[in-house]
Amino acid sequence: MSLTASLAANPRLSRWLQIGSDGSVTISPGKVEIGQGILTALSQIAADELDVALARVAVRAVSTPDSPDEGVTSGSLSVQNSGVALRHVCAEARGIFLQVASQASGVPIEALRVEDGAILGPDGAIASYWSLADRGLLDCDATPGQRAKPPAARRIAGQATPRIDLPDKVFGRARFIHDMRLPGMLFARVLRPPSRCATLAADPVAPPGVTLARDGDFLAVLAPNEWDADRALLRLARDTTWAEKDSLPGEHALSDWLRDAPDAPEVVAMRGNAPAAEVSATFFRPHVAHASIGLCCAIARWQGDTVEIWSHTQGPYNLRMDLATALRMPEEAILVHHAEGAGCYGHNGADDVALDAALAARAAPGLPVRLMWTRADELGWSPFSSAMRVTVSAGLDAAGALSGFAVDVVSNGHSSRPGRGPLPTLLAAANLAAPFAVPPAINNALNTGGGAHRNAVPLYRIPNLRVGMRTVQAMPIRTSAMRGLGAPVNVWAIEAMMDELAEAAGQDALAFRLAHLDDTRAADTLRAAAEMAGWATRTRREGFGMGLGVARYKNLGGWCAVVAEVEAAEVIRARRLWIAADLGEVVNPDGSANQLEGGAIHATSQALLEAVRFDRRRVTSDAWESYPILRFSDVPAVQVRLLDRPELPPLGAGEPSFGPTIAALANAIHDALGIRPRSMPFTPENLAAA
Repeated sequence: MSLTASLAANPRLSRWLQIGSDGSVTISPGKVEIGQGILTALSQIAADELDVALARVAVRAVSTPDSPDEGVTSGSLSVQNSGVALRHVCAEARGIFLQVASQASGVPIEALRVEDGAILGPDGAIASYWSLADRGLLDCDATPGQRAKPPAARRIAGQATPRIDLPDKVFGRARFIHDMRLPGMLFARVLRPPSRCATLAADPVAPPGVTLARDGDFLAVLAPNEWDADRALLRLARDTTWAEKDSLPGEHALSDWLRDAPDAPEVVAMRGNAPAAEVSATFFRPHVAHASIGLCCAIARWQGDTVEIWSHTQGPYNLRMDLATALRMPEEAILVHHAEGAGCYGHNGADDVALDAALAARAAPGLPVRLMWTRADELGWSPFSSAMRVTVSAGLDAAGALSGFAVDVVSNGHSSRPGRGPLPTLLAAANLAAPFAVPPAINNALNTGGGAHRNAVPLYRIPNLRVGMRTVQAMPIRTSAMRGLGAPVNVWAIEAMMDELAEAAGQDALAFRLAHLDDTRAADTLRAAAEMAGWATRTRREGFGMGLGVARYKNLGGWCAVVAEVEAAEVIRARRLWIAADLGEVVNPDGSANQLEGGAIHATSQALLEAVRFDRRRVTSDAWESYPILRFSDVPAVQVRLLDRPELPPLGAGEPSFGPTIAALANAIHDALGIRPRSMPFTPENLAAA
């Protein structure tokens, strides 16, 4: 049995785990906390394998260069990758300590047990982790082989456990990067260009009492406090002139622009003959923003030729690579420390603001500089999801079964994350005096989850299938990863077509799906959601509708089915969501339920409200008034059921509910109104156009 990818890349046990003579246990994963509760789940895994109390386990935040490099925290892979690696590390460490204790005491290793770090034999304690902690026993590499406990022996993993990061957040204690205060700290703001492609038309003048940092068209002001920085930013914006030009297609032309833009076509999947197109429809999602309520923030401090960065990045090592390229300096001269920030699923501005802070801090050597974005920066300049057009064509045979299915996806790429190419993807890199070209977003390979084509291959038994993708290379608006990447739109398009085909075949939507599902875990999940919602006994109510959706995330991860109930009045309101999920082993059931609920509520907000607005030059939805998100008063009631399978590998919970929720809402709208939504968001205007 070979080591997992994370462990093979970072095999040193002491890089993952430190045990102190004071009775402390510290784990050092390469994944970061972004609101998904991973610190708690990883601590549970470690405590279980080491046989120590959960309260003993502390988590060291990722810092370069000492933490394991596990790439980016994304794709619902943290437990699947880091958790499995840490389970191996802790199990092997436990075995090493037991072996040493056995050799020293003469007690056979099989007669030893561990209770909260104490190593006990038949006659009592003979050693402990703490008494052996100074021997350097973990200064060795992991070795292949199965060492972890069987599922039945786990006592902490698998139990609902309160999140260890939440008390500080609930009670307002300093935990976020925004709360950090270092001696001599200055506060900075960036002056963004007024529009895409704008360049400075004249040299800017520094407002009095502040420091101006400039590199080409990058401008930032530094002040002793935030209020002075804000005032200086307003004055600098008023007194700075720019040369502007049109560069955007205009939001109402976006779907046609995508359709007609030059692209790179490819066949994603093909079997059988060319599918017949008895029913066809095109589905469109505009750009959407992350819209985190907490603003992106970073701290930077230069000491000679080195720079230290505190960031809520999802990939500290990847960020370091792009910073090195953008700043034209060696990676070894850059230290990146992760500090928690506003939760984010996908690539928001956390990496961009780190470069902003580094550029600003060069104007104040030796002093820490805290740079926080404005709301207009957050909504107007962070990477957005790619807009997408998905056309689905399908047909039935004489028996009312699926005969053919075609899916055609048109989209920009879905990842502009740092550290994945020769050019930096960080926002300010294009504004420097020696600027970098903005590289187009890319799509990951389908066998690693895909990008625009994520979940474009239906789960169902279809004799004739064709899935194609056209990747648009031109990128007037910068796009990158958003929760689920292409999956939400592809799942919506496929599941909407399944409803339409079920109706054409005269069959119930649930029964039609089950008749075409050979994947038993998908079928079990779908049945569970339908049972929770009372699908079989539902009755029609005026103005209300019920719909369902199901998918296996990435066709590689967790299975999730959602039933949605909506009320159609002056606007569409989601009233109830029933979610069933099969995530394999569930380390923290409460945490997994939180993730599924959060994904579904986030999906509801996007489905019903969210769209980036823009004209020919600039994003215009740069305030909450122009970019509304779901309010607490409109959050639906959510019920979750986990189909726990502790004997199977763990799968992530952060993203599987997203696509099925959008699909279920769309199908529920049709049930309520007889209208099939074709464009997101599902606003009265878009529904009227449908």
